[in-house]
Amino acid sequence: MKNLSELPNIGNAVANQLKQVGILDEDDLKSIGAEQAWLKIQQIDKTACINKLYALEGAILGIKKNFIAKRKKRSIKRIL
Repeated sequence: MKNLSELPNIGNAVANQLKQVGILDEDDLKSIGAEQAWLKIQQIDKTACINKLYALEGAILGIKKNFIAKRKKRSIKRIL
């Protein structure tokens, strides 16, 4: 289990936001999923955009958000 800031795409600012909404580590993030984590962050940060959602998904997958498959990105975009 990694600390949030050790995950790809997760800097200190996003890690702090995740902690503010009760997501404290990698296991919490994987358990709740990128979409739900992003929705929780949106409650405290109305500027949270799709790029943050991609970053969260990439963190769960263990990859940089730029390497998320286009098909997966289209799927993610549908929730907006």
